[in-house]
Amino acid sequence: MLDRREFVARLLKDRGDLMVLTGLGTATFDVASQGDNPLNFYIWSGMGCTAMVGLGLALARPDRRVVVITGDGDVLMALGSLATIGAKQPKNLSIVCIDNAVYAATGMQPTATGAGCDLAATARACGFKQVMAPTDIAEADTLRPLLHSGPGPLFIHARVSNAKHERVIPTRDGYGMKHRFLEASGLKAMF
Repeated sequence: MLDRREFVARLLKDRGDLMVLTGLGTATFDVASQGDNPLNFYIWSGMGCTAMVGLGLALARPDRRVVVITGDGDVLMALGSLATIGAKQPKNLSIVCIDNAVYAATGMQPTATGAGCDLAATARACGFKQVMAPTDIAEADTLRPLLHSGPGPLFIHARVSNAKHERVIPTRDGYGMKHRFLEASGLKAMF
């Protein structure tokens, strides 16, 4: 099993102008632990919507790279989003599923991935151009360039341990975060 915090840190090393959206809970804490960034958009209360928000952003800005970092619970909540992404084929979208096989935010109840649901196979069946399932932390270094220039859509299914990490809690000011993200991503001019 991978260490989630180290895996995310290695993926986001030298992130440049990647637009990063996070699912609620530990994915947000993992991304925030790498430093707050105006190009981070933290989805605090929309379980199951993160991949679709990422798709909308990727379609709105085909000239920019969009990375969704979320958990298995969020992906399982909206499996249909993988089919929609597969149908739309956004070349600039990557989904990174940090799979700890539990709903960590609500009390560590097991998810379906712990019982054999294979999200990598699901993404592949939905038409993702690339599906990766790293088993060694060093693979993050070879996956990182794909976030910046690989053909999408890309699905990275990272099975991680349940080790607890410090909660690094970024801003919860949705209004302020929205406006700084719009400004930093160049979307403000569109609205």
